[in-house]
Amino acid sequence: MKYIVIIPDGAADDPRPELDGRTPLEAARTPALDRMTGEGRLGLAATVPEGMHPGSDVANMSLLGYNPKTDGYTGRAALEAASLEIAVPDGDAVFRANMVTVEDGVMIDYSAGHITTEESGRIIADLGRDLNIDGVTLYPGVGYRHICRIEGAAVQIPECTPPHEIMGDPIAEHAPQGGFSSWVLEVERTSAEIMPGLAVNLERAAAGKNPATQLWLWGGATAMTLEPFPERFGLGSAGLISAVDLLRGLAKLAKMDTIDVPGITAYYDTNYAGKGRAALDYVYDHDFVAVHVEAPDEAGHNGDLKEKIRAIENIDERIIAPIYVMAKHYGDWRILVAPDHPTPVATRAHNSNPVPYLMWGPGMDPNGATGFSEREAERAGGDALAASGLLRIMTGTLGGGS
Repeated sequence: MKYIVIIPDGAADDPRPELDGRTPLEAARTPALDRMTGEGRLGLAATVPEGMHPGSDVANMSLLGYNPKTDGYTGRAALEAASLEIAVPDGDAVFRANMVTVEDGVMIDYSAGHITTEESGRIIADLGRDLNIDGVTLYPGVGYRHICRIEGAAVQIPECTPPHEIMGDPIAEHAPQGGFSSWVLEVERTSAEIMPGLAVNLERAAAGKNPATQLWLWGGATAMTLEPFPERFGLGSAGLISAVDLLRGLAKLAKMDTIDVPGITAYYDTNYAGKGRAALDYVYDHDFVAVHVEAPDEAGHNGDLKEKIRAIENIDERIIAPIYVMAKHYGDWRILVAPDHPTPVATRAHNSNPVPYLMWGPGMDPNGATGFSEREAERAGGDALAASGLLRIMTGTLGGGS
């Protein structure tokens, strides 16, 4: 048996008046996914354990079969540090460091206009030279996403708010709390003094783009380990495709292959078809592959309904459809499709509401569903299952299949 998981990040949403009360999943043209839904098992999954923040770290761990409450989770930045092969010594903490745009004390852009990796790399190099805060080290990542390590901060990691959850808010209302918060504030304050005058930002401002005015730290974590994914599910091999360091780090910690695909960007312009082809190429010779697509989540954070629907349709046409065709041909493949969490365009932030999931393939008998959506999953599937158990069902290691 072969196993494929497809994660359209943040695709779940709420009914929208502009869509005559439909959600983006209901409004999007998804013929392949709808056909699979009629042939498979649709239901609801709770991806965020009670009491935990609805972050992509927690939700994707759950979809990949780990319980964040019991399986070694320490915080988001540990996953991203693992992707970048950044060591986290005992006693230290790492933080996700967004390049953001703040104007007149208000968070107006969590991604600094989706600054490019080349541009942000130049900024990190300048900050590494000029920041001059003892015990603080910056590491370049991808696009607006970077890592900051603070020595000794593991004693008490401050609580920090993700910047994509405070768009339009005064940042003074969301200062870090507790522990080493003074260090976090110092990094943010000093970066705000340096970054606006850097050449990259002067060039961006002249071109009418949002400059990266400062760093914003969040997602603090200590070093993290996970049980190897292949051993956990009795598989010989497993891989993951994503442009996001969070997912790639999760794969590395879980001893999964990280599969590189040219042209993937973690944004609207990602190489959807390349991800689909890479998934098929990999699964021919291996047992399991997961395909993660960030675009619907970014559209949700941007409040962009049109782009969210377009991203869902691209995933259906260029990833799900070709995988479905090959799965039908071979006959012994099982497929799981599920968003990690909702990212409603109205709120532009994650929430912990259950998401629809589809389990398709041998032994996954239909339950009367007619389309992949939030409401149809609630109607056909009933109460939400814990998402961390879905792969146990799909692989037959916890009932529900052979």
